[in-house]
Amino acid sequence: MKQINATVLILFLAWTSFGQGPASRLPASGSTKEEKPASSTPKGPTVARELTASDVEAFLDGLVPTQLSRDDIAGATIAVVKDGKLLFAKGYGYSDYKLKKPVSATETLFRPGSVSKLFTWTAVMQLYEQGKINLDADVNTYLDFKIPDAFGAPITMKQIMVHTSGFEGRIKDIIGVGETSPDLGKYLKTHVPERIFPPGTTPAYSNYATALAGYVVERVSGQPFSEYIEQHILKPLNMNHSTFAQPLPATLAPGMSNGYARASGEPEPFEIVVPFPAGSLSSTATDMAQFMIAHLQNGQLGDVRILKPETAQLMHSRLFGLDEGTNGFAYGFYEESQNGQRIIGHGGDTQYFHSDLHLMPDAKVGFFVSYNSAGRGETSPRTMLWELFLDRYFPYTVPSGPAISSAQSAADAKTVSGKYLLSLKFESSPFKAFSLIGEFDVYPVADGLLEVGQLVEANGKPGQWQEIAPMRFRRVNGQDILVFKPDQNGRMQMIVSMFPFYDFHRVGFWQSKTTLLSVLVVSLVVMLLTLLLWPIGWFIRRHYGQRLELTRTEWWLRVGVRIVFALNLIFVLALGALLSYGSSHLAFFSERADSWFFLVQVIGVIGAIGCLVVLFNALYTWRSERRRIWSKLQATLFALVCLGFLWFAFAGNLFKFTSNY
Repeated sequence: MKQINATVLILFLAWTSFGQGPASRLPASGSTKEEKPASSTPKGPTVARELTASDVEAFLDGLVPTQLSRDDIAGATIAVVKDGKLLFAKGYGYSDYKLKKPVSATETLFRPGSVSKLFTWTAVMQLYEQGKINLDADVNTYLDFKIPDAFGAPITMKQIMVHTSGFEGRIKDIIGVGETSPDLGKYLKTHVPERIFPPGTTPAYSNYATALAGYVVERVSGQPFSEYIEQHILKPLNMNHSTFAQPLPATLAPGMSNGYARASGEPEPFEIVVPFPAGSLSSTATDMAQFMIAHLQNGQLGDVRILKPETAQLMHSRLFGLDEGTNGFAYGFYEESQNGQRIIGHGGDTQYFHSDLHLMPDAKVGFFVSYNSAGRGETSPRTMLWELFLDRYFPYTVPSGPAISSAQSAADAKTVSGKYLLSLKFESSPFKAFSLIGEFDVYPVADGLLEVGQLVEANGKPGQWQEIAPMRFRRVNGQDILVFKPDQNGRMQMIVSMFPFYDFHRVGFWQSKTTLLSVLVVSLVVMLLTLLLWPIGWFIRRHYGQRLELTRTEWWLRVGVRIVFALNLIFVLALGALLSYGSSHLAFFSERADSWFFLVQVIGVIGAIGCLVVLFNALYTWRSERRRIWSKLQATLFALVCLGFLWFAFAGNLFKFTSNY
């Protein structure tokens, strides 16, 4: 199964924190959030099984309980619709693992995370068809504050719907705790991200931008967002066990499933999504089935219509893509086409709930699944489930044979090799360092094949990609596509078919994570060894009755260098500890973390200024006739490791003081 395997993916939790589709594609740190299993290996022509309720039940009953047990997941809820009707719905496992309370597809609420965005986009399209929102207008037209100008072009609703608004990533105040409903307007006005890409050019998943669209719905409709969704989508579709409200209404709270890191652990508190139009929905599987049916029926469920047919068809049509041969974006839905079928949908993740919604418009089939635990994180159960579902009912054989000679493939693989940086970046905050070292490694292997180090198979090894057209590679024994071509600035970009919400651009040697991490690691190791050997050297000299013959200046410089090294190590370790804690407690990234980050950065700044002492020590040592060559080389090494540390720290914005990150 395909998954992302990056060594530093704390930042990935920022994108996937509460439910973006991306989350469903990226493993959590350590595994990394995700997890998308590899495309199913083609098994040759097979006969499609008839998609009936009894066959679906037999199929899922044989698979889902095993998934829950194997991956330490408490429960799951699933709904399948076909031809305008609910075909199948069932809960598996437990909503309360300790009390063994079973999941009910009709009564148990799950948190589908960024699947919630589809409701926000549906609301936008409702107001669009009423003439109240112009999808091509400057979004500032609808706001009571201003998104700052950048790149000489405004941001439009169309760009927001396909995640090309150009905003950088944000993690602060994504998830909260408590019993207070978030203030959407206040959040948006105080958390405006920097614009780092020209609008309409580069996909970079943005929860902030989606929340901004929800705020536009509020202002244009004159209703609070949650009330608008309830009145114009949930109630008309008889989604009576669904709400965007936080905390949950008293009538729905008893049906809410617990969320778990692992079923064997303790249940976690109800997650408050602060930019709530981007991910706060709570719903049941059968309610989600109503929503799927309405979209598959071009906006209609029974006698109720939530969208005009032409609006629904427009919403499902392709709006943006970096390449015609890869998946792109419809109006909020993203394409997931596979097995010869056009598929649109969205994934969603909170910290504890993990969900997918898939629509097959031509086949009139919809599939929703949600798990209430992160589980072991070694695979993505939901993606495996979906791909096995497709292989069972919509089998497909991948065309065989490359169209490119092995010699040309080898040359092209060499041409596109390098380090590729993800478009979701934290450009103006200290998290930039993790953007820099979260690169994807692309390199050629034997027989003209290509590997991407972070796209690995179930065995933990990178999958291989074969060139099928110029600069176009397909996964061996799979369907996913990589396309390499220059972007609007002439830089080589990598387009990954299963990630339409991101772009990857190649970076040079000085931005390479290999270079940056090598410099940082060597610097820290030298600093650490110097501190460890300091007391050891003292004990050895004492044992043999030796003393260092140092002048007073030399003694102070010797002590000063080691104090600087200690400060730099404390800074890096403390910052790493804060980020590690926050990655598993996202509510920590709030005002209560500001003072901790400030304190750690003050230590870092003092250490950085202290590097002047290390540089002066090197100059002083070289000018001293008393010091031997080995002392001079050591002082030079100390100066170089300080410069290396400073290079990484400034490149990664580690000293940038900000309360908005």
